[in-house]
Amino acid sequence: MPPYDPSAFPPFAVTVDLVVLTVRRHALCALVVRRGEQPFQGRWALPGGFVRADEDLGAAAARELSEETGLCAHDPAQPGTGNGAHLEQLATYGDPKRDPRMRVVSVAHLVLAPDLPAPRAGGDANSARWAPVDELLAVEGQAAPGLAFDHARILADGVERARSKIEYSSLATAFCPPEFTVGELRRVYEAVWGVALDPRNFHRKVTGTPGFLVPAGGTTTRQGGRPAQLFRAGGATLLNPPMLRPEV
Repeated sequence: MPPYDPSAFPPFAVTVDLVVLTVRRHALCALVVRRGEQPFQGRWALPGGFVRADEDLGAAAARELSEETGLCAHDPAQPGTGNGAHLEQLATYGDPKRDPRMRVVSVAHLVLAPDLPAPRAGGDANSARWAPVDELLAVEGQAAPGLAFDHARILADGVERARSKIEYSSLATAFCPPEFTVGELRRVYEAVWGVALDPRNFHRKVTGTPGFLVPAGGTTTRQGGRPAQLFRAGGATLLNPPMLRPEV
């Protein structure tokens, strides 16, 4: 058997791309950056970058998240805790023609965080913005043209992951501040799923699900009207029974 020769294999690079989702003005929004360099110069893209030689994938994703948003990632097993963002690996994309520069494999990550401030551009990006996902994704699951690389497909996969995971996990609390009302949590579900929910039925379900919410011991009037009770995320990570998406 001949000795192993690394040069006999074509080189390829590894990147991380981030689907950063938040709820702004009652709409599910994604962070996009306008590329400042080729390829796809001037096109909108998901934030991300190349993995450094001394990084593992999680560290690279956390670094890109910090550079693009100033957020720190917290433990994915503890959604909705602290002031960090939920970060989890989404999927791997390796079409040989996805990047015109060379063979590039991207490991996409999903990031969920409460209402975030206006983003700042970093790296090779010359501008950044929050865009409603409905503006970035066309109807019937088909990606709208305009996003660079295969980022429209990655975004669609990230949105569907978020929509499905809040059915059976407490991940929706990752979109909320540390203390929140049931009404604020309901608006997260409505924004992510794109449906209207009955307030009384929703309140009954979330407060009756063991470990989902725990009282924070206070009230707030920030929503207007009568004081509303504040809650924190409970210790449950899986919901039993689940919060099933209404049939649309």
